Amino acid sequence: MPREIVYIGFGSNLDNRLDFCDRAVTLLSLLPHTQMTGVSSLYETEPLPEHSPGPGWFLNGVVRLETDLTPRSLLDVCREVEKSLGRDPDHRDGPRTLDLDILLYGTRVINEPGLIVPHPRLHLRRFVLEPLAELAPDLRHPLLNKMVRELLAQLTDRSAVRLLDPQPSSRYGSRPSCSPAATARDSA
Repeated sequence: MPREIVYIGFGSNLDNRLDFCDRAVTLLSLLPHTQMTGVSSLYETEPLPEHSPGPGWFLNGVVRLETDLTPRSLLDVCREVEKSLGRDPDHRDGPRTLDLDILLYGTRVINEPGLIVPHPRLHLRRFVLEPLAELAPDLRHPLLNKMVRELLAQLTDRSAVRLLDPQPSSRYGSRPSCSPAATARDSA
C-alpha cells in the first residue's frame, strides 16, 4: 500500500492541556511506518456549547503524517493513545485529557461503523479549520471539493479560537515546520 498523507486533529481540555498535547504529538511521531511531516501551532479554543465537554477551554492543533497504516489501524492507534493518556472511552463527549480525530486520509472517503473520513464535522468547526489551514490551506476536501482556506472563509462558526502565545515550539524538539514544498505537495 502506498503512503498516504493523513491529518489528525488533537485537543485537550483537562489538567495540563499543554502536556497532553505535547505527549500526543510525540506519540504520533513514533508510529511505525509513519513519518510526521507537519505540526500546526497550538490554538486555545472555546468549548462548543452543544457538546458541553466541560467548562475548560481546549488546546487544539493538527498533525500531518505520511503513513502506510490502514485507516482502521490508525484509528485503533489513536484510541490507544487517548486511553494511555487517561481518556475515558465510555464518556467520549465529556471533558477529555486528549481527543484524536482522523480528519482526512489522503483523498479517501470512508463510511464504516466507527470510522467516517473525512471527519463529518471538519468543515463546520473553526478549531479544526484554523490549524488545518495553517498546514494545508490549498488542500481540497474530497466530498465538498473546496479548499481548506475556502471552507474557513465561509465558516459560520464564530466560537473563539486564538493562537496560543507564546507557542511551545521548543517542547517538540525537532518539530516539523510547515514548509512551502510540503504544502504545495499536499494540494496536488
